[in-house]
Amino acid sequence: MPGMVGAGFFRFIQVALLPIGAAGYVAAVPRLLNYSRRAGVSATVFASLYTRYMQHRLGTRPDEPAARLMAVMPNVSQEGFRLETAPTLVGHLLTGFVPRIYRYPYEGRAPMRHQATARTSYYDAALQRHLAGVDQLVVLGAGFDTRAFRLSSEDRVRCFEIDLPRTQAHKLAMLEKAGLSTRLATYVSADFETENWMEKLMASGFDPARPAFFLWEGVTMYLDRDSVEATLRGIAGTAPGSVVAFDYFARETIASRSPYMRYARATARFVGEPLTFGIDNTPPARKSAADFVGSFGLALEEHRNFGRETRRRSAPAGFVTAVVTPDVVAPAAGHGPQENMQPDPSDYRDEGKP
Repeated sequence: MPGMVGAGFFRFIQVALLPIGAAGYVAAVPRLLNYSRRAGVSATVFASLYTRYMQHRLGTRPDEPAARLMAVMPNVSQEGFRLETAPTLVGHLLTGFVPRIYRYPYEGRAPMRHQATARTSYYDAALQRHLAGVDQLVVLGAGFDTRAFRLSSEDRVRCFEIDLPRTQAHKLAMLEKAGLSTRLATYVSADFETENWMEKLMASGFDPARPAFFLWEGVTMYLDRDSVEATLRGIAGTAPGSVVAFDYFARETIASRSPYMRYARATARFVGEPLTFGIDNTPPARKSAADFVGSFGLALEEHRNFGRETRRRSAPAGFVTAVVTPDVVAPAAGHGPQENMQPDPSDYRDEGKP
């Protein structure tokens, strides 16, 4: 259908099927939360798997492994899931229209409600940009990440995945159940808050003297400050040319009393994954992010905001890539690289370039 007509018809279908979608949500979410709480398997990793499944079904980001995993997950009510996704998938089937949340990248900033899908595009682009310069990929807090399946033999990159023992064991079991390979990555079980994950990673074959890409998606907000800082220090001690990409919440977001964040905090606490860590995102956020990573000896490469930032209002979340460089030395705590001390007018808008 033509764009405007298709979009209008799509919205009409969504509204008509809204009761079905709501019924599916009510049926699906309690099962997900209760299973995770009972089994000790992370529930928050499901958010990324869900959005990637939807992107796959809508044709904006092919990810067959994500779709196959979704079909075998014991914490997913398949009936409820089908009802929950019906308004979007039926509307797309009849009109060809894809809602904006599932078709990033698009022009303009990504709002906070699009964070889970937009960040996937940011990570994919950052990894692709650096792939030729690294030969190791480390997915920190991997959950049900499927990027190991997106690497080709020509990339010559060894993939490592680190996660909590129960969550990782669950993923491996689901990969086998879905008929997917468990040999595309080296799996390292570790708890960021209680164990030295770098030592365990090195014991599994990781070479800190060779450049690596550390992908840390949807994790920092569930850790304590000491663990986040220790992880960044560990990455800063690896080979020059190594890169870390991570997303974060602002401190104000973690403490927000909005209905959405109250609900998010309540569900996260219920499954034992409370939202705890946020970054000082004082405008301009790019400078705040540069100061933050600079305090660990990392140089900011790219920064993007989720949501709107003004001179008086912080963006609710952000995305960062930072690099290990031979000429950056970790400054004293609380101070960032001197070259980032002067704000630039462009700091007050989202940027796609370093």
